[in-house]
Amino acid sequence: MSLYLHDIPLSQAQEAFASALQAAGLDGVLASEELPLSEALVGRVLSDAVWAKLSSPHYHASGMDGFAVQASATQPASATQPAYLQVPSQAEYVDTGDPLPLWANAVIPIEQVEPLTDGVTQAENPRRPAQIRIRASLPPWRNVRPLGEDMVATQLVLPAGHRIRPIDLGALAGSGQTSVWVACRPRVAVLPTGTELKPIGVPLQAGDIIEYNSLILAGQVNQWGGVAQRFPITPDNFEQICQQVLTAAQDSDLVLLNAGSSAGAEDFSARVVQALGALWVHGVAVRPGHPVILGMIHLPSRQVPIIGVPGYPVSAALTAEIFVEPWLARWQGCLPAEPLQVTAQLTRKTTSHAGDDDYVRVLVGRVGENLLAAPLQRGAGVISSLVQADGLVLIPAGVPGLPAGSAVQVQLYRTPAELERTIFCIGSHDVLLDLLAQFLARRQRRLVSVNAGSQAGLLALQRGEAHLAPSHLLDPLTGEYNRAYLPRYAKLDCVLLTLVERAQGLLVQAGNPLRLNSLADLARQEVRFVNRQRGAGTRVLLDYHLAQLGLTSEQVNGYEQEEYTHLAVAAAVASGRADVGLGIPAAAQALQLDFVPLYHERYDLVIPTHFYHSELLRPLRETLHTPEFRAAVQKLPGYAIEQMGKEQA
Repeated sequence: MSLYLHDIPLSQAQEAFASALQAAGLDGVLASEELPLSEALVGRVLSDAVWAKLSSPHYHASGMDGFAVQASATQPASATQPAYLQVPSQAEYVDTGDPLPLWANAVIPIEQVEPLTDGVTQAENPRRPAQIRIRASLPPWRNVRPLGEDMVATQLVLPAGHRIRPIDLGALAGSGQTSVWVACRPRVAVLPTGTELKPIGVPLQAGDIIEYNSLILAGQVNQWGGVAQRFPITPDNFEQICQQVLTAAQDSDLVLLNAGSSAGAEDFSARVVQALGALWVHGVAVRPGHPVILGMIHLPSRQVPIIGVPGYPVSAALTAEIFVEPWLARWQGCLPAEPLQVTAQLTRKTTSHAGDDDYVRVLVGRVGENLLAAPLQRGAGVISSLVQADGLVLIPAGVPGLPAGSAVQVQLYRTPAELERTIFCIGSHDVLLDLLAQFLARRQRRLVSVNAGSQAGLLALQRGEAHLAPSHLLDPLTGEYNRAYLPRYAKLDCVLLTLVERAQGLLVQAGNPLRLNSLADLARQEVRFVNRQRGAGTRVLLDYHLAQLGLTSEQVNGYEQEEYTHLAVAAAVASGRADVGLGIPAAAQALQLDFVPLYHERYDLVIPTHFYHSELLRPLRETLHTPEFRAAVQKLPGYAIEQMGKEQA
């Protein structure tokens, strides 16, 4: 008589396994521990989200070898009329990464400098001349890595459930972390059985089989974040196998019993599981690998799941992929990896050095029928772009760039399942988007934000490149927000879903030393302003109120100096690169600035109607009404939640 209980469908077997583990309380993260960054953390999974403690870099750093200067001193320089700067009063030599002198705001590359001593070219010692001659001017902050270029304090570095990569360790250290909370690695015992099996390196005779399945299984377990322990080969003896399984289960979270899972005379695995606990499944309708056993070992103090793995190597590996990898990921609070290359559509023109293979870091998400790849910031020092990246696009040597809409191959960092759960968000920046992303992660949704400004977000909706666009565009004729701009930019039937009402005001240095109390103070020439980029709602708000005061942009010192986020504006003020910016109080609090409230505005999520009612966005709509999210928002300064989640007429 067959010893198989049933040869059941895969989905049914998986459901049976999941139900049994849930009943035993083994369907979530097993445990977590705090470890220093000096530990071997690559491959470990974060159990808590990590937020930046420090800005990176935390000072204004030279971007290359050369001479630090005040940009205004270079303005007269041209090819025909060179400028002369005295060393060290007007120019000071710096190496790449050196802090800039307090008086400097640009760096002239050394190859663009003619060192002089007594009016004579000093080629022997170009770093210590008495004078330098230059033949081109520089704008402020050229060849400088300003404070916060990579990361700004309080921004989300890595979410919970993220499997740590080597590059992430740099981001964690650079953000001021010394330790992180990670899920404990599941302990997996690998037990090979079979009288015919011989250890590696032993002389073989006819009928002997080298035992290497345990190497494969242990390697898979370790790759997936577990800790595998290989046990010695146990011969085909019922009592010996029972004793070895009991021994292995004492210090393990999972037992893999390899071979003996079929119905032959010396296939004891099913009987062992029945004798030591409960047998749920024996036989799954998959090939290769159908003689799979799923069960539970009952110990006096706890229960330990056991999987009977088929003996053929391909069957063993496939069984581990189907049944082991998902549960190791779940016990670590993450999803199993599914490395894959996909074809996606480039969202914007991307240039490249024609002589190089160019790997472009991209965000990837599906919007409607199109899989989109949005290029990220490409600066060599911007480690956060690697943290954010979903994959890489290779632009091969000889190709100077790709136009928007190009079909590209993406080597994914993330699984296809993650991409299908991705909500693509392009538009205005607010720190609440990071908070919302963390709450959505708990509901199996991933919010990817591209900070492009309100108008750019609406245009992205028009092009089919986003599911939603955060926006706070003020209509100067009506005093209303966003609605009047839809026919001009989005040209779609959209829902205006309010996220918050928020304060906008002046971000100033602690103590407000320049006594900046109104927008009119920006006209004072000694005041250095830092602006938002064109199309940003905050810039529209600024322009509207400047016009109300009868001021022009030319009267604002620094009007053309642009940043793409409120945190970047705050970083510019905190670092002394500017005296004031217009922004939200949460950004001021993040960098310990003072905030001068001026205006209140409505911050909406503009969502095309066909996406608004989709299953993809359902968790987002629901999250806005949860007490937990609302309470988290209320802990931050400058937000009113009375309109949160309301559809605006």
